[in-house]
Amino acid sequence: MPEPSGYCNSKKTDDVCDEACGDRSSRKGGMNMTRRLRCVLGGFDLRAILLLFVLVPTCIFVIHLHGHKVTFFLRPLWQKPPKPFNQIPHYHHPNASMAELCKLHGWGVRETPRRVFDAVLFNNELDILAIRWNELLPYVSEFVLLESNSTFTGIKKPLFFAQNRGRFQFVGPRLTYGTVAGRFVKGENPFVEESYQRVALDHLIKIAGIADDDLLIMSDADEIPSGHTINLLRWCDEIPEKLHLQLRNYLYSFEFFLDMESWRASVHRYRSGETRYVHFRQSDELLADAGWHCSFCFRRISEFVFKMKAYSHVDRVKFSYYLDPGRIQRIICQGLDLFDMFPEEYTFREIISKLGPIPRSFSAVHLPGYLIQNVDKFRYLLPGNCQREEG
Repeated sequence: MPEPSGYCNSKKTDDVCDEACGDRSSRKGGMNMTRRLRCVLGGFDLRAILLLFVLVPTCIFVIHLHGHKVTFFLRPLWQKPPKPFNQIPHYHHPNASMAELCKLHGWGVRETPRRVFDAVLFNNELDILAIRWNELLPYVSEFVLLESNSTFTGIKKPLFFAQNRGRFQFVGPRLTYGTVAGRFVKGENPFVEESYQRVALDHLIKIAGIADDDLLIMSDADEIPSGHTINLLRWCDEIPEKLHLQLRNYLYSFEFFLDMESWRASVHRYRSGETRYVHFRQSDELLADAGWHCSFCFRRISEFVFKMKAYSHVDRVKFSYYLDPGRIQRIICQGLDLFDMFPEEYTFREIISKLGPIPRSFSAVHLPGYLIQNVDKFRYLLPGNCQREEG
């Protein structure tokens, strides 16, 4: 049966579509584009359209800006905590004899102390190196330092130690210093260059004359074992062949005490053909409260910028404004994170407990002796002195 004139055979009951269909005369002339679009969109939920074209792009943009924070916050979901260390209690008192201290640790005492070799890769930490070497000077037989003209990220850099070697005459002939040329491979993972330089340091340690059963300290320049810890280990017998050191973890200065979770520093009884200089976990043994780790403890803002662009985690510099001197100065004084990251923890409770600024510490007790003896020179590392030099 023929359709009545003006009838629109549409299953849609939307008024817009009814209007768009119109009568036969309007259909013969065709719908204009506006009416067609209104008719099509009439079949969609407006909220779904809003979600698709507004909220989704916004979420993508936010993830681009803060994706690293999301990743670290969700870390407990995708990464389990490492196996716990076997923590060894650490006993010390200046009036206790070495025999008494070794016995308290369950170790024997030697007739003569072992030789100690302290080996570091050097970037630009001149002040921290001076504090470290003065702390260890009475107990170290040979200081070994390797310097490259390349950062781990392939940036050409001056040989800072060579230019300032006069500051370190106090170590006298007990220094084996070497340089290694950078490879400057563009786009390479920074950890590859770091590994290359650590292999070169292995060779330099051998040149320094290390022998079996000598002690070798493996730690970055800013990971400073306490002098009495190294003295204990060189005098005691039957100590573990590989022993990690728990260090008090500080950020920017000794005003911002973070935690006791720094463990990468280690001491090894050297074995020819076996011992390799590395910076990761090598044993389950951890000696408690054995020194200090002062990360990003620089005098000048320019040194912060250089380190941020130079070290292996350069991927954390997500945006160029992270390197702005004014921002860096504010971050230092507030005790916040330079890279705007969440704490690197393995449980949500630990992450949440460490959110926000690091609480200030007003204690300058149990710090490296050379630091306290030279307060005027290193005041910026002590509580209440967060302002840094601009140069």
